[in-house]
Amino acid sequence: MAIQEVLVPDIGSFKDVEIIEVLVSVGDTIAVEDSLITIESDKSSMEIPSPVAGVIKELKVKVGDRISEGSLVVMMEVVEAAAGAAVASQAPPSQPSPARGEGAKTASEPAKPAPVPAVLSPSPLAGEGLGKGASSSSKLDFSKAYATPSVRKFARELGADLNKVTGSGRKGRITQDDVKAYIKDVMSMGGVPGRSAATGNTLGVAPMPDIDFSQWGAIETVPLSRINKLTGEFLHRNWVHIPHVTQFDQADITDLETFRKQLNEENAKSGMKITPLVFIMKAVVAGLKAYPRFNSSLDAKGENLIRKSYYNVGVAVDTPDGLVVPVFRDVDKKSIMQLSEELKEMSAKARDKKLKPADMQGGCFSISSLGGIGGTKFTPIVNAPEVAILGVSKSDIQPVWNGKEFVPRLMLPLSLSYDHRVIDGADGARFTTYLAKMLGDIRRLLV
Repeated sequence: MAIQEVLVPDIGSFKDVEIIEVLVSVGDTIAVEDSLITIESDKSSMEIPSPVAGVIKELKVKVGDRISEGSLVVMMEVVEAAAGAAVASQAPPSQPSPARGEGAKTASEPAKPAPVPAVLSPSPLAGEGLGKGASSSSKLDFSKAYATPSVRKFARELGADLNKVTGSGRKGRITQDDVKAYIKDVMSMGGVPGRSAATGNTLGVAPMPDIDFSQWGAIETVPLSRINKLTGEFLHRNWVHIPHVTQFDQADITDLETFRKQLNEENAKSGMKITPLVFIMKAVVAGLKAYPRFNSSLDAKGENLIRKSYYNVGVAVDTPDGLVVPVFRDVDKKSIMQLSEELKEMSAKARDKKLKPADMQGGCFSISSLGGIGGTKFTPIVNAPEVAILGVSKSDIQPVWNGKEFVPRLMLPLSLSYDHRVIDGADGARFTTYLAKMLGDIRRLLV
């Protein structure tokens, strides 16, 4: 065996393009045409396959690097000719060459070959995306599925339809674990397919019909933004998997609002503007400390509760492209002024599409505030893996009985949705009651 440099082949007009994924690791055994990296230009993306079979000895690139034709990708210990043929034969001749990224193809891409035998024998799922047997699984068209050749091969062997699998990898790439999870979900439903959020066919409910709306008048088809699509899949998954309960309450923020306006007047020259949201963030953290179960997450198997000792709060921000949730870290350690400045900066970054993935990770609890728009109450969807989310609606003046008479008070509607597997109704009511007490007398936040 000899060590060989593997270079970027002729990739057409792609020059100085960014690597968005490294698909192999040192020690991996690679067959001919297995993908090594994924690159992306401003127009499309594509995978770079290996021209030889062997074992990865050294990676020469990383995510974020820029490459062109002739750039060094990996150092590979190339197998002998006979061994190379054996490795290459591991990928059945029936495996179709995958679409490169978004559909771009190399000039050397082979024609679509013959069907691949399915590993599973025909089952009650035949014709529904799993366990179809050789005659049907080989006909599945994965050209639009965002997955590596090895994952495509894995899916074909199991008879799983990649078009019905939602990817959890970078930029929605489908991983082998996603395929396994899809199969597990289908089997757990007694053979009912379509558990994937992308299909909308959950719990055995028939899929939505494909309707031609133009038969009743003029229409316009507007593609969803990428954020809309990702948010939709994420929320759908959360709604299906989490047993939601929503607790409604109100907080008297009359005194809080008076104090807030006073602070804004005092800081008018500096341009600092304090919103009610920062007080709500501080009250939420006080609630998380008083009721630690709200500051936790279930593990992937749903068997253990992971309690957190940090207090990061996500705040939903409405942008022209859809909803995003930047996370504000260590809220317990920051002042009202610091949170106000950070809220202003993060909201601007969200609207300008400058949020980084790290800016939206690590949250313990989320707040969705519609107070600036309107409404009296709503049911927010839990932002998994968190176990609760607070919805805030528009405050208004209401008559409140003080024991002697009705007096006008500014009341803030609160809607707390929570995961009923972790939090019961009594604690849900205790949490909103505690929030209302904190917001009703903000001096308590200092205690």
